Amino acid sequence: MAKIVLLENIHPSAVEVFSAAGFTDITTHASALPADALRDALQGATAVGIRSRTHLDARILEGLPDLRVIGCFCIGTNQVDLATAMEQGVPVFNAPFSNTRSVAELVLAEAILLLRRIPEKNLRVHQGHWDKSATGAYEARGKTLGIIGYGNIGSQVGILAEALGMRVIFHDVEAKLPLGNAKAYPDLSALLAESDVVTLHVPGGRSTQNIINEATLSQMKRGAILINASRGTVVDIDALRAALDAGLLRGAALDVFPVEPKSVDEPLKSPLIGLPNVILTPHIGGSTVESQENIGKEVAAKLARFLSNGTTKGAVNFPELPHQELSGTARIVHVHRNEPGALATLNAVFAERKINIVSQLLQTKGPIGYVLTDIGNPADPALMDALCKLPITVRCDLL
Repeated sequence: MAKIVLLENIHPSAVEVFSAAGFTDITTHASALPADALRDALQGATAVGIRSRTHLDARILEGLPDLRVIGCFCIGTNQVDLATAMEQGVPVFNAPFSNTRSVAELVLAEAILLLRRIPEKNLRVHQGHWDKSATGAYEARGKTLGIIGYGNIGSQVGILAEALGMRVIFHDVEAKLPLGNAKAYPDLSALLAESDVVTLHVPGGRSTQNIINEATLSQMKRGAILINASRGTVVDIDALRAALDAGLLRGAALDVFPVEPKSVDEPLKSPLIGLPNVILTPHIGGSTVESQENIGKEVAAKLARFLSNGTTKGAVNFPELPHQELSGTARIVHVHRNEPGALATLNAVFAERKINIVSQLLQTKGPIGYVLTDIGNPADPALMDALCKLPITVRCDLL
């Protein structure tokens, strides 16, 4: 029976999905755990569910021989050593769609608030001032929204922005089909020069580190607004502070930061603290009741399908095999080193034991290959032992 461990207060919808699929050995933790406690909590775990605070590095993963699958109940997967997980035959799943609406709504709300100078007006009312001036306050209608990164969230932001009457342009390193009336801008500097509001929706990593820096900030339209709800590493915070101090930008909104507090009571350290034209939120872009419930369902369903059927469609680090109903007596999942003749080596074991292969799916990715084999005979312990002992075998299980 699979043992499932869920950390960081994952929504109860995940437990409901697992239970409905027949998985009842489920342990939940309300928060992330220190490294030593994490190792102890995950011993014997077949499936692990985490959010963004739990880091599964190589040292943790190498000490979990029973682990078969990881679920990131969020969009990002930076907190998992994906290469090590792949080499150990462990697919990693995430939730690329379930919180898109929540993030998109926050971005549009922040754009409207900053265009209307609401953060400053709000502060002054609290301080005892009744400033009704319309100076510097603008409607969103007719303004140009520049989206950097036109994926699931970026494209959703564009659709909502058009409903407000905004003109939408976007820049992406890959060719993307524009939705609505959005227009692609291959040249980033051209997008920056035309946009009244620039919003970032790019992944983390070296290729996007500090893409908003002193040089790109200087290319932005004077009086523009910058919004970052993607990754904290994509904006040079010191350069942003300088641009705000110089009056080059009207304002900014950040939901993510290069270094984020590790607990509720730890304060954020940032040069942007105290600026009246800057909105700072604690990484809550996807933190709505609706999105967390949807994320719980989406990722749990992927993990349950893998545990029940070996399905890896949607895995971020693994060969992707679609869902397929069992067509034989038993299903064997086999992860092997991606070497010439690997499938022939595997099938030779079946042939030697006169095992009839009813159905077989193979896909490779990088250093590993993944095979689902449905057989017409019972899978006895001797067969499984022979498959596990093959020199090419990384992992082999009977479902």
